[in-house]
Amino acid sequence: MVRAAILGTGCAVPAKVLSNIDLERMVDTTDEWITTRTGITERRIASPGEYTSTFATKAAERALEMAGVSADEIELIIVATVTPDFPFPATACLVQNNIKASRAVAFDISAACSGFLFGLSLAEKMIMTGTIRKAVVIGAEVLSRVVDWSDRNTCCLFGDGSGAVVVGASEDGNGILSTHIHSDGSYWELLHQPGAGNRNPATQKVVDERLMFIQMQGNEVFKLAVRAMEEAANEALEANGVGLADLDLFIPHQANRRIIDAIGKRLGIHPDKIFVNLHKYGNTSAASIPIALDEANRAGHIHPGNLLLLDSFGGGLTWASALIRW
Repeated sequence: MVRAAILGTGCAVPAKVLSNIDLERMVDTTDEWITTRTGITERRIASPGEYTSTFATKAAERALEMAGVSADEIELIIVATVTPDFPFPATACLVQNNIKASRAVAFDISAACSGFLFGLSLAEKMIMTGTIRKAVVIGAEVLSRVVDWSDRNTCCLFGDGSGAVVVGASEDGNGILSTHIHSDGSYWELLHQPGAGNRNPATQKVVDERLMFIQMQGNEVFKLAVRAMEEAANEALEANGVGLADLDLFIPHQANRRIIDAIGKRLGIHPDKIFVNLHKYGNTSAASIPIALDEANRAGHIHPGNLLLLDSFGGGLTWASALIRW
């Protein structure tokens, strides 16, 4: 049976580090307040001249290098992002040009923090149907440019960066066992960026009312995130007839340590099997899971034959999971 397997991983984050101590000098907050409520101690922030495509390109190049795959072999590039370089063209087209993947069709998808798993699901299906043989799926964000740095409740949460995977056809039985993606638009107002789309176009009013920044109802999002991620995780396990004892590593979306701990407790996953790098990067939205996956991979936490569960939740609302035999 042909499956889609992850052949290589890569990530790229800005060099600039913004710590909680730095934030204390910018907004009415403290290191203790942020760490206690989120588990975040620092995040990476893009410098002038660095864009979503900058990090997406570097992450893709590193994934290709690990996979031993040339850009000429890539037939599909998907960039999951809510912070593209431009409304159009797609950031994926910029990445295609940067890595010289001239044979690849390239496009972006917008599913907020679940975007990477949505993209992975799409690439998996195209590989399994024989439409393509190899793809690059990227999650990339520069959220620092849509964060209100005067709002202590949101500015401490987000960071910038990108993660990528090379996905290719495999016939050894290993690979992506299943993906599960969901949306519920009735909750869209809980987490959104009001401007500057065509509902609130780029005008002085949008600037004056600070509509270009992320708005979030944190308590409501928290409750829905825990419930939805638990549901998605169980869906993936049940679809493949495996239990928690079979799981080697759980990589959840890195949004908030309290969310991660709550999901782990509700699922009954031992903390040693949960990969967390939230403290270093904050919430990088669509980049969160692929950055964590690459770090876990390069640190030797993932071995051939391991069973991995990826799980996410984001604005939309969207949620998703994937079960992978490495």
